[in-house]
Amino acid sequence: MNPNIDILTILGATAVGKTALAARVCTRINGEIISADSRQVYRGMDVGTGKDLADYVVNGVAVPYHLIDIVDAGARYNLFLYQKDFQEAYDDVRRRGKFPVLCGGSGMYIEAVVQGYRLDPCAKSTAFAPRMRNLYVGITLPRDLRRERITARLHQRLREGMEDEVRRLLQMGVTVDDLLRYGLEYKFLALYITGKLTYGEMTAQLNTAIHQFAKRQMTWFRRMERRGALIHWIDAALPMEEKEGKVVELLNC
Repeated sequence: MNPNIDILTILGATAVGKTALAARVCTRINGEIISADSRQVYRGMDVGTGKDLADYVVNGVAVPYHLIDIVDAGARYNLFLYQKDFQEAYDDVRRRGKFPVLCGGSGMYIEAVVQGYRLDPCAKSTAFAPRMRNLYVGITLPRDLRRERITARLHQRLREGMEDEVRRLLQMGVTVDDLLRYGLEYKFLALYITGKLTYGEMTAQLNTAIHQFAKRQMTWFRRMERRGALIHWIDAALPMEEKEGKVVELLNC
């Protein structure tokens, strides 16, 4: 593996299969995953955030992951806390001789830690840490296929109990305002549960919102490229073994 690379970042819009690929790559490079998802940090928010923890098991081997389930649902979590938690996880992974693989779709979180941007919430000023020697790999799909996957996954999550998950969160004391703040699945299901939307309105509006979210994610990544980030894009529709091989090849260049 190229000794000049400190970290591998696997990014992409929602529903393109980032986690499964990252886990497979980790088994090849003695790696561990650091999540770059702004909502998977919350405990009890599993179905709606798409944690898909089964993806972290490859051929019966569990791939270690970090920054998932680290705060209670209802808590306030932000970019500054993520930067701090990321640095601790990164240092821990490196100290144990493992290779860190950052994986997720939250472009702001990814840029903040990889590009060395730091925000001091007390001084309300910015400072910069050294940039990591990073390899960006992006997973992409044609828009029509991505839309099909998003819609199919939404209906799958509804069948898997996403509504029950939101009702449990409310019973636990998470407020409707918190759920609205978390957005997407939690926002629209909260509106349905509180009678603001019918079930049909909820599913239709949520489906549209997720498509819009995926478009914003890709816009962010394209902006990263315009600002100088070199992202090696891989077609999500390729066989898993081929995608895995391409990533490992890039790491060895």
